[in-house]
Amino acid sequence: MKVTEHIEKAGGKTLFSFEVVPPQKGKNIQDLYDNIDPLMEFRPPFIDVTTSREEFVYIEREGLLDRRIVRMRPGTVGICASIKHKYQVDTVPHVLCGGFTREETEYMLVDCHYLGIENVMALRGDAMKHQRYFEPATGGHTYANELVRQIKDITRGKYLHDTVEAANKPDFCIGVAGYPEKHLEAPSLDYDLKKLQEKVDAGADYIVTQMFFDNKRFFEFVERAKAMGINVPIIPGLKPIAVKRHLQLLPQVFKIDMPEDLIRAVEQCKTNKEVRQVGVEWCIQQSKELKEAGVPVLHYYSMGKSDNIKAVASAVF
Repeated sequence: MKVTEHIEKAGGKTLFSFEVVPPQKGKNIQDLYDNIDPLMEFRPPFIDVTTSREEFVYIEREGLLDRRIVRMRPGTVGICASIKHKYQVDTVPHVLCGGFTREETEYMLVDCHYLGIENVMALRGDAMKHQRYFEPATGGHTYANELVRQIKDITRGKYLHDTVEAANKPDFCIGVAGYPEKHLEAPSLDYDLKKLQEKVDAGADYIVTQMFFDNKRFFEFVERAKAMGINVPIIPGLKPIAVKRHLQLLPQVFKIDMPEDLIRAVEQCKTNKEVRQVGVEWCIQQSKELKEAGVPVLHYYSMGKSDNIKAVASAVF
């Protein structure tokens, strides 16, 4: 079932969903299941599975360093199929511009169709660590709206090199990212909202936001988006703070602000255990306010750990 259909079926009830990260190569998928299992009691209608960009590694060969491009966390589509089969829940693989050609994207979408996966999250992706700015792969997309357009074309039977007349065409529900505090590369929030509108105009069906810690930012974002004519569901993305260094790390990586009350509470903590509790309590209050406001889904970034998400969900759902 499509994400938008789950939202419609809920009839105004706020749903619970979360995002998982594929295990690194050589790791047991059971570790992933162990983090999913505690969250299934909250009946998520869908689970997102991230896709990792390629990265450079250096391999020593005869005294010299050989630079190779590898993917440390492959298998997104396979993991989606496995989760779908094991838990009887819909999955949402993330499809990236970065590191993928148009042909590779098409092959991934064909695999999704064969596996009965109806939802995809279309993202540009981040720049590689050695890049100052995002650079598309040769033959790949530069912007997420181009990726959305390719996905939409496939639902019409239009592939890269031919048009297929078939009764059994894919019909993907397409999610895209929104940024309540603007994308880190955008010169202004208005500019960023225009880019979001381009993704919706290209065929996006719903929006999931970047994490935020001040609900006021989210409500203002939704209001401004609707004023521009963006009327697809907007799903807030949340993450509980877990360690003290998140005060520096999260604003640096995601270019987000944190409320002063949260900063003070974390700084007063003497251990990361105390920080984790502060993060859970803050996220619970965020979640309750958002739920009261009638958001369609509360979407949590688990980052491979589920205990704090479970604590939040237990208090909210």
